[in-house]
Amino acid sequence: MNEAARILVVDDDESIRKSLIPALEGAGYVVGTAEDGTDAIKKAEANFYNLALIDIRLPDMEGTQLLSALKETRPKMVKIIVTGYPSLQNAVEAVNKGADGYIIKPTKMDELLKMVKEHLKKQQEAREYDEGKLKEFIETRLKEQATN
Repeated sequence: MNEAARILVVDDDESIRKSLIPALEGAGYVVGTAEDGTDAIKKAEANFYNLALIDIRLPDMEGTQLLSALKETRPKMVKIIVTGYPSLQNAVEAVNKGADGYIIKPTKMDELLKMVKEHLKKQQEAREYDEGKLKEFIETRLKEQATN
């Protein structure tokens, strides 16, 4: 990627937000933070983020509700649920509501960074594929117009 990927960390625990910032910035990402779902939605509407790390339990809404809201606002944003309350039920709900990943707290920083990197790589590959298809379509249309 030419420019650094942008990551939004959504967690009501300030110590978690503060511990993730240097790790993510150290890996070359631009990091924004939000302490609740409402703040996250406002920031996602105002700024572009490639990926969001979302706590499952936020003070104003469940992380799964935020997934749905972000899916409407930024459908191509990668959304990873981070939870200290793992259960099959909330994992299934998270995936059904659009989570691209699910990681359990306390997270090992290397595992989190690996997951972030993998998802951003997939996002970039999908973008390049879409751009290639669009370019192919335009070239085909231009050739058709030139022959008519």
